[in-house]
Amino acid sequence: MKVSFELNGQAQSVEVQGRSLLVDVLREQLGLTGAHVGCDTSQCGCCTVLVDGQGVKSCTMLAGQAEGCRITTIEGASTPALHPVQVAFTECHALQCGFCTPGMIMATISLLERHPQPTDEQIVEGLSGNICRCTGYAAIIDAVRHAAKLMAEARS
Repeated sequence: MKVSFELNGQAQSVEVQGRSLLVDVLREQLGLTGAHVGCDTSQCGCCTVLVDGQGVKSCTMLAGQAEGCRITTIEGASTPALHPVQVAFTECHALQCGFCTPGMIMATISLLERHPQPTDEQIVEGLSGNICRCTGYAAIIDAVRHAAKLMAEARS
């Protein structure tokens, strides 16, 4: 079946099988490897992308469900400059091995779209579907707070 969607601001049309997962189409057919496959069970959040602005684990979404959607991957978050969330993660040292980082960043972007000045409770809830095995979460939570501040300054 043919599926058409907007990917990182560009129209895209791909042939997929009915059982094809969005993460596999992104990685294998479209060459966008930023959405990582960490668990194959939707537990880790490493494959998080934005679908119509909402964070979605792309390992749980069939590619056919993307018909007509607007999809943003980590590769599309930084055009042309780094997204403020990416800057904040770097400045707050909120990454170590980097495997979970794309999913964490995309989940944070989604969170900050819904809650521009999130409480600590909202941050924890917003990132609850993403697991980091290296950093602990203190630096990540600091990065989310810092990103919120950077984005507020950019809006002013």
